[in-house]
Amino acid sequence: MGYEHITTEREGSYTTITMNRPERRNALSLAHMRELITAFRDAGDSDARGIILAANGPVFSAGHDFADMSGASLPEMRRLLQTCTELMTLMQQAPQVVIARVHGLATAAGCQLVASADLAVCSENASFAVPGGKGGLYCHTPVVALSRNVGRKRALEMSLTGDPIDAATALDWGLVNRVVPLEELEAATLDLLARATRGSALSKSLGKASFYAQIDMDQPKAYAYAVEMMASASQTADGQEGMNSFLEKRPAAWKER
Repeated sequence: MGYEHITTEREGSYTTITMNRPERRNALSLAHMRELITAFRDAGDSDARGIILAANGPVFSAGHDFADMSGASLPEMRRLLQTCTELMTLMQQAPQVVIARVHGLATAAGCQLVASADLAVCSENASFAVPGGKGGLYCHTPVVALSRNVGRKRALEMSLTGDPIDAATALDWGLVNRVVPLEELEAATLDLLARATRGSALSKSLGKASFYAQIDMDQPKAYAYAVEMMASASQTADGQEGMNSFLEKRPAAWKER
């Protein structure tokens, strides 16, 4: 389908979804987020093995578009923020590995996109912020994703001060997986995605689903859930093939999506 605010491209096993509002610094208007939701749903339903979230222009994303928010009623704000939550949740519900390819600034809901991706690679010139704390509207929803990446004290430091962190700090704090020179960003993203998508696609999708399901459980509940997931996964054709190919010292032949 044709999009106004994004582009999509399928190359080999991967779908790239690119935010394409450079004149608005890829601000997440309601229409922009709805297009992203449609693109992620389509990619999730496809046979792609990985999804790359990228951006055109000088920055990754400046967060919510204040042109949508200024003067909006309470029901309108709820609808906008619920749409944003739907997008962030969908990225983690997609059966494929979702990787963010980040350059320039990722701020507020743009930072939330990075935190919601399964993996993230950024360029050395990238920076990350949740600046609401130094203004009049605290970044309540972005902090949900951010705090699940960098921990309480660091998330509070970022959200209360509103100060940006650089790429090296984002790596140290666990917000991104790799930092590379800008000219190596695309190659480094593809390299990590290739390693993260090898093996059984079914096994990978079950693993991603179980990760997000157990991460906020207490340890006994997490183990009980993981035991059932792993026991059930062992009964799939790919689960059996993974074990048998190892025992028989031969390449695996995966059978299931």
